[in-house]
Amino acid sequence: MATTTPVLPKLVGQRVKRREDPRLIQGLASYVDDIKVAGMQYLAFKRSDVAHGRITRIDTTAAAAMDGVEAVFTGAQIAEIVPPMPIGTPFPSPAHHAVAVDVVRYAGEPVAVVVARDRYVARDAADAIVVSYERLPAVVDLEQAMTGKPAVIHKDFANNLAVALVPGGTGVGADYSVDDTAINKAFAAAEVVISQRMVNQRLAPTAIEGRGVLAHYEPGRGTMTIWSSTQNPHILRTMIAAMNGLGQDQVRAIAPEVGGGFGAKINIYGEEYVAAAISKKLGVPIKWVEDRSEAFVATTHGRDILGYIDLAAKRDGTVLGLKLRLIADIGAYNMLLTAAIPTLTMLMANATYNIPAIRVTLTEVFTNKTPTDAYRGAGRPEATYFVERAMDMLARELNMDPADLRRKNFIQPYQFPFATQMGAVYDSGDYEKCMDLALKNAKWKELKAERDAAKAKGRLVGIGMAMYVEVCGLGPSSSLPTGGWEHSGVTIERDGRITATTGASPHGQGNETTFGQMLADQFGVPLEHVTILHGDTSIVKQGIGTFGSRSQAVGGTALHLAGGKVKAKMAKFAAALLEANEDDLVFENGRVFVKGAPASGKSFAEVAAYAYVPVPLPPGLEPGLSDEAFFEPANNTYPFGCHISMLEIDRETGEPKLLKLIAVDDAGNLINPLIVEGQIHGGLAQGIGQAMIEEVVYNSDGQLVTGSFMDYAIPRAIDFPRFELDFTCTPTPVNPLGAKGVGEAGTLGSTPCIVAAAVDALSEFGVKHIDMMLRPEKLWRIIHGGKS
Repeated sequence: MATTTPVLPKLVGQRVKRREDPRLIQGLASYVDDIKVAGMQYLAFKRSDVAHGRITRIDTTAAAAMDGVEAVFTGAQIAEIVPPMPIGTPFPSPAHHAVAVDVVRYAGEPVAVVVARDRYVARDAADAIVVSYERLPAVVDLEQAMTGKPAVIHKDFANNLAVALVPGGTGVGADYSVDDTAINKAFAAAEVVISQRMVNQRLAPTAIEGRGVLAHYEPGRGTMTIWSSTQNPHILRTMIAAMNGLGQDQVRAIAPEVGGGFGAKINIYGEEYVAAAISKKLGVPIKWVEDRSEAFVATTHGRDILGYIDLAAKRDGTVLGLKLRLIADIGAYNMLLTAAIPTLTMLMANATYNIPAIRVTLTEVFTNKTPTDAYRGAGRPEATYFVERAMDMLARELNMDPADLRRKNFIQPYQFPFATQMGAVYDSGDYEKCMDLALKNAKWKELKAERDAAKAKGRLVGIGMAMYVEVCGLGPSSSLPTGGWEHSGVTIERDGRITATTGASPHGQGNETTFGQMLADQFGVPLEHVTILHGDTSIVKQGIGTFGSRSQAVGGTALHLAGGKVKAKMAKFAAALLEANEDDLVFENGRVFVKGAPASGKSFAEVAAYAYVPVPLPPGLEPGLSDEAFFEPANNTYPFGCHISMLEIDRETGEPKLLKLIAVDDAGNLINPLIVEGQIHGGLAQGIGQAMIEEVVYNSDGQLVTGSFMDYAIPRAIDFPRFELDFTCTPTPVNPLGAKGVGEAGTLGSTPCIVAAAVDALSEFGVKHIDMMLRPEKLWRIIHGGKS
């Protein structure tokens, strides 16, 4: 009896479980701390316990004398082998040494380094180092810092001003020119003006895996191998090579499994530079792995932007103009992208609205705190929060339904591509369609009735909504210091299996699955016949990395293009085998055949084998099936969405509880909806965390008082309702996949819609705005008439 080969299902667009998960959940994966090299020594850092002070004395005698200690270095000694750390932005920046030389500028800054045979000896020795300081005033309050009080942190930066961007002015950096005549006219014509000071508080990224590095310099070969928990191994290779006087061909950078990054692992940190330099100096492998206490002070923080917003409108709800004054607390130093992150808040001030006139200014300020840098969303959640809160306040002032107000001001589908006031060009969008689906899924009218019924019983229940649009698929090289392209290579092995490499470096994005789905469909082979390699610069020729929700939109497109080149070549070999026209061939179900005649074709493996032993060799072809592609998009992508929430506040305790969260997102074409939902869940969790329970707090001396999970809360599963997710699809024209990116989306709409719900719940007390986080004590004081 004849048998038939099962037909392979199409995989793109299907809910395929992540291929990565079995090794991760079974503990079979390898992280930096799992890697061991013979002769390995361990680093420990002595860190400053004062926020601002001049180092007057360092005594390393006791540490150096301890059994098992290989070496001890002060900041001055490290400065001889590690130059000041580079940054990736064009703004002026003070020198930043990996280990402080003379002045410490935040609590937790390294002041000395110990190398020892194990991490426990290294830590004990670091504790034995005695450091004396001449204490200087700690600069903690952001707005006071702008006056140069109580101290100037860097002598060449008067009044602690790091960056000042003023439209039409002469500020440092990019000039965001806006016609002041237009904004003045808009506010003069306004029938109502909303003004509010808003805080987007500082957060700690708190990835489940802290940072870690293992550097191994081999003197005999003159090469360096460095393993790091990083989001961008190729950029790490570039930086380590430059800082150590090595060629990039002499440095191999490896990102093994990475237990979360959230933007904080884009940066190349001092610990990585120090480990590499000491390994080169001593000729031994050097490992450092961050503990949780170090992570709170040594890994960059996120957010911490103050916004003064003014919204001008007519009584019918038409928005005429927006003014936004941003003041960003960037901490003590510029890190790799520190200065660039708040400029993304400027960029996205248009939000989803057709606002005729906008004026945004930005001032970035040094303080005696841990530096800030990218954190999931990186500048875009802040913009969404400021604008959406103002829109909600306007709706309340006009007694309009917040959905009706937004509908009246949306950018319309026919207006795309839409050039915003701030210089962005939105690729595609249908904001009203997205909002309408969210309203339908939330049963908006019934939700309002449910809220009103609860309030009638004395319960403090509120509902909120928010729109968002964000810049993603970060790509054009003009906007990124290391280039905006991505690279991929595709090889069909002799047995018909496919091996692909990608410069994207996943750490939870599921690219081994989604990229495998793409190639399986492209070549008509089983998913299990596709292997995706990443994270090793000796295997992946080139790359930029994973950040800015770019891995699918940019990295996936590079993979698609490389696959297309290989498929075209394979078709030529198949055409020679089948004596057919290559344009008539079909790749399907593990076979290559002439359209309409699958039985007369060849198996995929047979064609692959012929390509490597081509007897005879078809004219114009070289043996083998391997090619590569670079892809640089002409523009970024701009996904969008609508989030709706319901929240209740306990009248007796002030404790908020999130009852419902409905999200409709539009990320263009989806490769794997299951993975997309997982990404949105993660973003929502972090957005809810910011809205309700997370905040980095410093005291007036610059000491971090939320330096452990005893004091810095992160959300747990019981803090969430069951998320209700849905999607609209507006493909982007920027790449052939039509994909926009979704990794950060959940952080954008969640914070303003939750705060809007809290304000709505407390409307009987005359509340118009509440700053995050929604601390129960704060809410209790509002309910019971205490001071806010």
